[in-house]
Amino acid sequence: MKTFSIAIITLSLALGWVESQAQVEAPGSRSGYVEVESGKVYYEECGRAATTVVLIHDGIAHSAVWDEVWPTFCEKFHTIRYDRRGYGKSPASTTWYYETDDLATLLHHLSVKDAVIVGSSHGGELSIDFTLAHPDVVQQLVLVGAVVSGFPYSDHFLNRGMQNSKPLENKDLKGAIANWSKDKYVLAPGHEAAQKKLLDILSGSPQDISHEDWTRPTQGALPRLGEIHVPALILTGDADIPDVHAHAGAIEAGIRGSRRVVLSDAGHLMYLEKPEEFARVVTSFIESNAIGPGTHRHD
Repeated sequence: MKTFSIAIITLSLALGWVESQAQVEAPGSRSGYVEVESGKVYYEECGRAATTVVLIHDGIAHSAVWDEVWPTFCEKFHTIRYDRRGYGKSPASTTWYYETDDLATLLHHLSVKDAVIVGSSHGGELSIDFTLAHPDVVQQLVLVGAVVSGFPYSDHFLNRGMQNSKPLENKDLKGAIANWSKDKYVLAPGHEAAQKKLLDILSGSPQDISHEDWTRPTQGALPRLGEIHVPALILTGDADIPDVHAHAGAIEAGIRGSRRVVLSDAGHLMYLEKPEEFARVVTSFIESNAIGPGTHRHD
């Protein structure tokens, strides 16, 4: 879910925070930057299997959130993850841009003609928008705690986001990071290791929650979900905020043949809490619906 971001110029340097540990690397991992419209994004890729999987992070933290499942995906697939603009190692944008165009440019740069898209939260919203914009590229969809553009949010959802980010009004970046890392919906209570991981990620890259957002608005996807004709898995944690469950229901109703699974004792970022179970469920779904590169389903 997108946080309510406020531009805080060089605040992380003023606070003197130290970079967190480097992201987990798998054997044969490759990384770099790709030039996009008026900017650039950082990416990593690994594995050399025929099936390509793209991991798209949420709106709270950058692609290091996939660290716990990265080695498994690298072993089974050709896997790509990237930092969206303003997150992790990708500079924040200073002008308007389309997130779907960034993803299309990245895949073209890496000579990827088709892929399985795994999107978390706002990354799931982006995944849906990308599938509608580039239906011939997407082979399967895995939507993790995803939201869909055109579907409303409750006051509870909006107020909670504002409250978590309220310290930013006083340039208290550390307070906002603490609020998001301890949020009971982001991570279910009792997952201390996952909370520490998220705290470390945000402390190492505080721009994740403080950068200014210049994404261009797109057409609402809710009424167009019926145009998606690829296998789709919808994952939610049982402890996630009710709005996410409502969005999941709308997505399931809109994408014919989609499958919804609720993981127990898990919140919004379930891959931090239950990486082994998450990897097992997702890889099993991808492998069971594989049809080979360059092949697409049609009604």
